[in-house]
Amino acid sequence: MKPSRHPRYARHRFPAEVISYAVWLYFRFPLSLRMVEEMLAARGILVSHETVRQWATKFGQSFANQIRRRLPAPGDKWHLDEVVISIAGKKHWLWRAVDQHGVVLDILVQSRRNAKAAKRLLRKLLKKQGMAPRVMVTDKLASYSAAKREIMPSVEHRQHRGLNNRAENSHQPTRRRERIMKRFKSAGQAQRFLSVHDQVANLFRRPANTTAADHRMSRAQAFRVWSEVTSAASA
Repeated sequence: MKPSRHPRYARHRFPAEVISYAVWLYFRFPLSLRMVEEMLAARGILVSHETVRQWATKFGQSFANQIRRRLPAPGDKWHLDEVVISIAGKKHWLWRAVDQHGVVLDILVQSRRNAKAAKRLLRKLLKKQGMAPRVMVTDKLASYSAAKREIMPSVEHRQHRGLNNRAENSHQPTRRRERIMKRFKSAGQAQRFLSVHDQVANLFRRPANTTAADHRMSRAQAFRVWSEVTSAASA
């Protein structure tokens, strides 16, 4: 008897294991679509890079949403930072929030670096996290203070460049992907890609100061969650 397929993968020629593996490669590592195509070909799986792109577009955000629901509650100290990215020759700003453990809480691509943009980020964070932090750490950009006074007036705000290395470091994977992708083509594409990329990175993130044994256990748990999220095990 032929095993039933998960409804999510109905009308797809390839099984769930292949699709989820391709999506994992693309969002987990700094690989281009053509690199993923070649890695699959080395394993006898012949698909085009355009097919990989369609899989990433169709399934990526759904996987990311389920990963978010399965991750532990975020910490109570939020680090916020913004970095400039070039999209179609125009300057945009990637706003990112992480907790004290390095888990990415959310990202937002905007064309401005002002108080209005900072308020939009804080509102989005509060809506998704469902609670305000105990402490908010930022650099000395005045927009954060203005937004914090209106959106989260009771939250302690620490402004110091040296205190915000955790948020600044979280931009490094984005820079690597930006180079591989030869820059983002639009603000929407950057928002969609990074929303998935950061959640996959959260799932497979290696906590600091862990032993090799702890790391292997953590990685095995991450793969179990990924299998549940992608429904590969239920095919």
